[in-house]
Amino acid sequence: MDDLLREFLTETGESLDLVDVELVRFEQEPNNVKILENIFRLVHTIKGTCGFLGLPRLEALTHAAETLMADFRAGRPVTAGAVSLVLATIDRIKSLLDALERCQAEPEGNDGDLIALLRDATGDAAAAAGMAVTRAVSRPPGRPGGRRREGSRCNRARRRRR
Repeated sequence: MDDLLREFLTETGESLDLVDVELVRFEQEPNNVKILENIFRLVHTIKGTCGFLGLPRLEALTHAAETLMADFRAGRPVTAGAVSLVLATIDRIKSLLDALERCQAEPEGNDGDLIALLRDATGDAAAAAGMAVTRAVSRPPGRPGGRRREGSRCNRARRRRR
């Protein structure tokens, strides 16, 4: 595994463990600016590093989460549903990072469902609708979800990375 990728996985995993605790506190204290800033900073850092490492799936997901967190920073009221959505996003990020560590490449897939929910939560319904159209157009005909059958997910991800 590439040293830079290994370091990213290690540091991000440690940071996500801390964010789990912060999110529980954030749920109890949704107006705590310090907690909000800590969570935002982590998501922002992950997004930027994913862009640098060429991990577009993780970058798109963290970008959508960052946008919601930025809305909170700008004064948008924090709801229990929005916090649950951020928790679901962190869980998905962890899942993608686990797959990235196993396969040494970003896993195939589409997080348009969660990205659309994040965009809906920011009130960006036009962007969410555009994401739904993009998902529908990007799927090859005849195969729901656009997935191919040959090889394991890790093998396909490795071939893509070469």
